[in-house]
Formats: sequence, C-alpha cells, structure tokens
Amino acid sequence: MVPSRGDDYYIPEVFKVRNESLLDEQVKGLSFFYLIKDENNSILGRINLVDIDDSDKIGFLGYRVGQIHTGKGVAKKALKLLLNTIVDLHIKEVNAITTTNNIASQKVLEQNGFEHTETSDKEFEMNGQMLKFINYTWINKSLF
Repeated sequence: MVPSRGDDYYIPEVFKVRNESLLDEQVKGLSFFYLIKDENNSILGRINLVDIDDSDKIGFLGYRVGQIHTGKGVAKKALKLLLNTIVDLHIKEVNAITTTNNIASQKVLEQNGFEHTETSDKEFEMNGQMLKFINYTWINKSLF
C-alpha cells in the first residue's frame, strides 16, 4: 500500500547502484534490513530501519508483509522485535509514514507506541484513490 518506486527502479543498472548503496549503509550501521520469518523459516515479509542520522540517532521505518500473512499480527510482532533491538543501538527516534487508507498500518504503529504527528495537506492518487500521507513518530523513552 505504498506508492510505486518508479519505473527506473526496475532498470538493472539503476537497481544495482541503489542496492549497493543500501548494502553500504547497512555496513556503516546507518540502516538495518530484516526478513520476517515464521518458525519454519518461510519469509512472511520484511522490516527495515533506514537513513539513520548518525548524530541525531533518528531513523525511518519501513515494512511489508505478504498479503496472505496480513491480519495475523505479523507486522505488530515484527515491529515490537525491531524496537526492542534498536533500544540497544541508542536510536532516539523512529519516524514512519503511512497513508490515510492504510488503517491496519496505523493500528500496528499505534499499538507499538508510535504517536500520530501529522497528516499531510497534499493529496495524491494511488490505485484510483485520493490519499494523504500520515506521519508517526516513536520516541525511545529509555534514553530520556
């Protein structure tokens, strides 16, 4: 339920450069990428914390769960695990963006302690619907 990455994303040369950049960020500790797996090691989705500002310790959340696994608490549990992991990394704040029609994601964020901080004034069209972005923030209270 996110906007397209754009047609350029699927050009092999562009994808390679973007992928190398993401791997470099992970090596530097500026991004963390995880697969969400079940007890049988089947991939259910992915969750990541990216673009971590090294000085302010603020990162940006992203996650996707396969359609057949939605509504089963997978995203909620994965986000809880991620937040427990990053507490030890001294991450102060995590920002997330979802859309006005993505009620499930809004609930996952709120159930994990994210606060709604802003709803964009600008509308955009996605899948034939006019939507707005909703911003959420999680504060690592153990650091304050």
